[in-house]
Amino acid sequence: MSVMMVIVAMSEEDGRRWSEFIKTLPHASHYHRWGWKQVIEDAFGWPTYYLMAEEAGQTVGVLPLVWQKSRLFGSFLTSLPFLSGGGVAARSQAVEEGLVQEASALARRLNVSHVELRYRRKPQLELPCKTSKVAVVRPVEPNGEKMLRELPHKVRSDVRKVLKSEMSAEFGGEEFLRDFYRLFAINMRNLGTPVYSRGFYRSMLRVFPNDCFVCLVRHRGKPIAGSFLMGYRDTLEAGWSSSLYEYLALKPNMFLYWNILCFAGERGYRTFDFGRSTIDSGTYRFKMQWGSQVVPLYWAYWLASGDSPPELNPNNPKYRLAIGLWRHLPVTVTNLLGPTIARCLP
Repeated sequence: MSVMMVIVAMSEEDGRRWSEFIKTLPHASHYHRWGWKQVIEDAFGWPTYYLMAEEAGQTVGVLPLVWQKSRLFGSFLTSLPFLSGGGVAARSQAVEEGLVQEASALARRLNVSHVELRYRRKPQLELPCKTSKVAVVRPVEPNGEKMLRELPHKVRSDVRKVLKSEMSAEFGGEEFLRDFYRLFAINMRNLGTPVYSRGFYRSMLRVFPNDCFVCLVRHRGKPIAGSFLMGYRDTLEAGWSSSLYEYLALKPNMFLYWNILCFAGERGYRTFDFGRSTIDSGTYRFKMQWGSQVVPLYWAYWLASGDSPPELNPNNPKYRLAIGLWRHLPVTVTNLLGPTIARCLP
């Protein structure tokens, strides 16, 4: 019987073996790709621990971890922070359990409060889980007219109306990043949430040049909505999307997402992921109206103290005053201060 060994993958050769393993595992997600190690280290400066399990010289499981440590939010490991997936990708439940055991040992050595493992499928682990977040998805195909006919009546009517407006949509890469980031920063300020640095998005575009896209919607030449898109295998995901409040009467979000659905189908993707949402929120209801389906997300926790999972999110009452104050700051100030705070959030 072979013995499982776990190493911290660091070298170029480790990365090659990690990547080859991910390609062979059907349930591995975009967030298990080796390139995220570079993105997170470059954009946020956090240490990463990419745990790789081996048996008889063969890779059998991986677990990417990021160590975040700040006075503001504490010290913890996440797989992966800022994103909608991660956790263990393994050949078997035994390997998965072994990697979580190794992660808990690492957590004790680093003296962190908890380990958060983000799954896009129910983990087979005896750990407490949060299930308040979901992904919203729907199928796409190259035939735009067919997709339009299959939309619910009200959505189909709204799409036909916005297609007659003076809006236009373009897809590109880093050349659209400045305009997208300005829209995104304004929206995040209005929500009372610190914004990530522009370098985060630039790094994704450079590390995954064939799989990341920026969609920009313009009205009479002015950017009014945008989305940062990530593709992997047969799925295109809208990771971050925003629109200007003063243009909501034009329904730019309807125009944005319809164009993204068509783009996804034309590029050969089979599924569009609208991104992460909180159940019954406004954005959740908007995404569900497109004839979409829900994919449950599971945030599993190893807790050093055995207490309840942490609540490092805007719904925590202790952050309510800070959120209210943030909404009234100038965008130039939130752009300056936001990235320093946002990098500390999971």
